[in-house]
Amino acid sequence: MSPSGRVTIADVAAASGVGVGTVSRVLNGGTNVRESTRRTVLAVIKQLGYRPSYLAASLSRGTPRTVAIVVPHLTTPSAVMRLAGALTVLDEQGYDTVVCNVDTAGQRDHHLTALTSRYRVDGVIVVSLRMPRRWLALFRRAGVPLVAVDVAFTGVPHTVTDDVAGGRMAAGHLLSLGHRRIGFVGDTRRLAARDHLGFTASNERLRGYQEALAGAGIGYDAGLVRLGPHGAANAEALATELLSLPDPPSAIFAASDTQAMGVLAAADRAGLRVPGELSVIGFDDIESAMLLGLSTVRQPLEDSGAEAARRLCALLRGEPTGPLRQQLPLEVVHRSSTAPPRGSAPPPGGAYVGKTARRPQASAAGRI
Repeated sequence: MSPSGRVTIADVAAASGVGVGTVSRVLNGGTNVRESTRRTVLAVIKQLGYRPSYLAASLSRGTPRTVAIVVPHLTTPSAVMRLAGALTVLDEQGYDTVVCNVDTAGQRDHHLTALTSRYRVDGVIVVSLRMPRRWLALFRRAGVPLVAVDVAFTGVPHTVTDDVAGGRMAAGHLLSLGHRRIGFVGDTRRLAARDHLGFTASNERLRGYQEALAGAGIGYDAGLVRLGPHGAANAEALATELLSLPDPPSAIFAASDTQAMGVLAAADRAGLRVPGELSVIGFDDIESAMLLGLSTVRQPLEDSGAEAARRLCALLRGEPTGPLRQQLPLEVVHRSSTAPPRGSAPPPGGAYVGKTARRPQASAAGRI
């Protein structure tokens, strides 16, 4: 067995009592192999749990290599932008890419089962999906290189941002403009177990919002927080509830730009001018945020996908990827949807502009 602990084709040949060339012909469906020899080799492959290296085979044949990207809710703008970054790098490196869309925990498990089986892909990028520890163990046993983006796994290279810090930045921007009654629209904490995919970004951004309020000496008011299923239509309904309060908020922080669009729709339906009567800030900086003049916390969505792809390519080449955790910067982008509250003077020094470190941060610690 190789020093890495992975079963090799030489191990299969030795256990089968044949040469490496014979094992290779069995694996590639060659016809010049006795049936009894074929059965013996296949039995040994199953017994040893041998997984052929697509990378080595494709290099020897001069054919493209294959990487899988497992991503939830494929059509959402943030997923599309991350995919664009990853696909650009993988295409440049000569990889074919299989994209596996996940909408439920059952779909996640189905794709991961297939990707840890034999004859599948050279490597896998998992986007935004938390996985039970058993899946990480299966990837290790199968010898499939794994990289994560927007989620951290122990012992796995991952590229992330700090959602708590981002929540502080969004609320801090509104506070610096003079807002004191600030609403929050985010995701339901937990869906039914069969559909739960482990998303935590909205909850962490809510925690950052709470920390920013506490830092400004403002008590947390649960009545200004609304949580529901992700989506613009649901966010519109939640924002309508906030705007219907006897003492409504003067500003709302939405946990994503998609939800912020729902908040803007609710304001329009209520006849409220943005930002004259309501300020709105989102999170992500998807393309439509700029078109709508939406203030937001920008996270480098395309860069995060590209960085994950670069790290996976390095793994496949047998190169070191550096510390496991790579943290990318966040930045507040102030556009026309946020302004001081009606009737108040602009804050001294202008509006808040917050940034995390401009260079990627790395540490070996994981988040789970």
